[in-house]
Amino acid sequence: MHTILGANGAIALGIARELASHNLPIRLVSRNPRAVNSSDILHSADITKRENVFEAVKGSEVVYLTAGFQYNIRVWRETWPSVMRNVLDACHEANAKLVFFDNVYMYGKVEGWMTEETPINPCSKKGEVRAHIAQMLLDDVKAGKVQALIARAADFYGPETPNSFFNEMVLKNIHKGKKAQLMMSATTRHTFTYTHDGGKATALLGMTQSAYNQVWHLPTDRNAMTGAEFVRVAGEVLGKDAQYSVLAKWMIQMAGLFDGNIKEAVEMLYQSEYDYLFDSSKFEKAFSFQPTSYQQGFAATFKAL
Repeated sequence: MHTILGANGAIALGIARELASHNLPIRLVSRNPRAVNSSDILHSADITKRENVFEAVKGSEVVYLTAGFQYNIRVWRETWPSVMRNVLDACHEANAKLVFFDNVYMYGKVEGWMTEETPINPCSKKGEVRAHIAQMLLDDVKAGKVQALIARAADFYGPETPNSFFNEMVLKNIHKGKKAQLMMSATTRHTFTYTHDGGKATALLGMTQSAYNQVWHLPTDRNAMTGAEFVRVAGEVLGKDAQYSVLAKWMIQMAGLFDGNIKEAVEMLYQSEYDYLFDSSKFEKAFSFQPTSYQQGFAATFKAL
């Protein structure tokens, strides 16, 4: 049994589809799980409750933790450590392996390319939380309590990805004939993980015994472009002369006075102010995997809008 905790997100969808292609039994767990494949087992649970996590994990061979919580530092500090503790304990009791889908907040501002060996050096409150829960997992692995791996993605985009700022502010606007909105700069370089690649790769890791007890960066096109170049390429895919505007930091801070989600994002603006370069060569070599190009990914995303 492969159990997905936090089953309605974009990455979880990709995991479920890939696992089904290997004819594996799948249990989808969330408050209101929705079937991805006809054979999926749906399990309704609040994974912030310890007893619910143990019940959901029972009988699993592999557990995928892909949950997301309200983008609020108070919620993260209260919720993430307890959820990670409960999932680790439940996996230990069930003798299940754990795959944790993670982001790059714990690295902080990085000069050059982010790799699996990049030092943990968070420069944000949310990054501190992510560093803490990742260390909880690694500590349990070191102690021999659980077999687990961390699968990290860059900022992501793609079909069925409503929480992607790149989808919302760039691709959707261009699709509608509006100006794309770039955060902070049009000249810093960025890399983005295509969600279909991220979901498939996370499932491949979960099915590969030799992948455990390691950190992996999920496959991401390393053709890092500036915001202006991304807008040009997206326009070319649509056959449009796409334009953009740049949202200055003070504008975002001002908007944060009226929108809590924007206020919570202000501390992460360094990711747009400086180059954001994500290296996934370890995964690509190990699995002979070619990441989806931005041109292909944009075309698929536009088709799904």
